[in-house]
Amino acid sequence: MSAPFDPAAHGWTLQSDDGFVGLVGPFWRDAAGRHGFAAEPRHANLIGVVQGGMIMTFADRALGLSAMQAVGDRACATVQFNMQFVAGVAIGAFVEIDVRVVRSTRSLVFMDATVLSAGRAVATAQGVWKVVGA
Repeated sequence: MSAPFDPAAHGWTLQSDDGFVGLVGPFWRDAAGRHGFAAEPRHANLIGVVQGGMIMTFADRALGLSAMQAVGDRACATVQFNMQFVAGVAIGAFVEIDVRVVRSTRSLVFMDATVLSAGRAVATAQGVWKVVGA
């Protein structure tokens, strides 16, 4: 059995959060701006894989931060969010997300993403983020 992936040893930086994400994280970010999390036993559902809600929370946060970056670090709020689960995620796995800004307008950011574990798609997500105050 191989050792669990250590994000810090691979250049990832811990993202601190005293809010809700602090309760379910920690989430990580690398120098390229990618987001990730290490699946811990506390993230398990009743059948022993990562709870879908954890993956959704992770994706919502990563997409939201990416939307904010796309509009010059202005605050954004989730307006609509869809997720499709493709495969389970094992406890102990490191999960990453590939985020894409589809379109950005003055007041809305349209996004999609693929959630990956060990290089394989485990979920896809699409959504719309509102630029706060726009």
